Amino acid sequence: MKVPAFNVSELKVVSTQPARLGRGEDIPLYDFPVTPKEAYLAAMNRKPVWQLTNVETRMLSPRANPDNVARAFAFEDTRMPPEEGGGKDMFGISWVYVPVAGGSMVKPGAPLLKDANEWVDKLVWPDLDSWNWEDSANNLTLKPNVYNVPTVLNGWFERLISFMDFDNAAMAMIDDDQKDAVKAIFDKMTDVYIELVDKYLENFPGIDGFNFHDDWGAQKDTFFSPATCSEMIVPAMRRLTDHIHSKGMFADFHCCGKSEKQVPNMIAAGWDSWAGQPMNDTQMLYEKYGDQIVLGVLPDPVDPEASEAEQREAAAKFVEKFCQPDKPCTINNTFLATMTPAYREELYKLSRIKFGA
Repeated sequence: MKVPAFNVSELKVVSTQPARLGRGEDIPLYDFPVTPKEAYLAAMNRKPVWQLTNVETRMLSPRANPDNVARAFAFEDTRMPPEEGGGKDMFGISWVYVPVAGGSMVKPGAPLLKDANEWVDKLVWPDLDSWNWEDSANNLTLKPNVYNVPTVLNGWFERLISFMDFDNAAMAMIDDDQKDAVKAIFDKMTDVYIELVDKYLENFPGIDGFNFHDDWGAQKDTFFSPATCSEMIVPAMRRLTDHIHSKGMFADFHCCGKSEKQVPNMIAAGWDSWAGQPMNDTQMLYEKYGDQIVLGVLPDPVDPEASEAEQREAAAKFVEKFCQPDKPCTINNTFLATMTPAYREELYKLSRIKFGA
């Protein structure tokens, strides 16, 4: 893709788009030399055009997938009102929407499995052909100028928690009497996710890649050791990412909590990108692993009372350190919600100049 050198005329704001999930002010869209989708793909192919922010991708989460309704996280052309969330997920597990949390949790007190070895008799695997794909397809318009990426909730360990509750699931990951059963569950789960990828591509032409969720950490540390993750989860994940890659697409990983110890496992599992939460040292991770996985880097904080000149200087420092053409990154979501117009403009301008050098 041939991209012209930066021209100051690009800074003209031609339109705006709402902030994602209503976090922050409307986002200015410049007179870009290529489409945001092309810029995203270029960065993922390690030939960035500008520093990625939050204008290049569009998240979708169709109601056809029961998980999205159960989790109160359904996004088509409009977002499902969260208070309509709850109910049964794709495995028939009941979820309850909790308004104060803005999300859903498994109905407590009655785990489906008390021992992972019960899975053969108790798990009912979903029939994806029975889902209402047609209605979601009619309510989902995918635009060709942005990178359309479905987010898939309830990954491998998260799903195990939904079956067993957290304490039993964590124990099953390291209990020699249950580990083989857990591996079998995860392997079968990957079969479902591979089928899900194919169903999404069949029913929603215009999808460009996939994002899968599986939370591995809390505020202070990871839930399980890297060795346990490598043994129990990585092989099952790798089959899925290999399948996504076979479609010529990228696989993005969402993993909450302090999971920086697990980045080598994310790479081994085949994930192309990960935007960790602020409790992770994202700048350190960029230095160590940014040549192997595209990371969401949290910039140094900027005083909200800083002058415009100071904001632009902060953006320039970020570009100098983290806008390396062969080592692209994204901006951590936490920072995006507070990014000022001056910082955004300077970030765009200087990254365009640097990447075009």
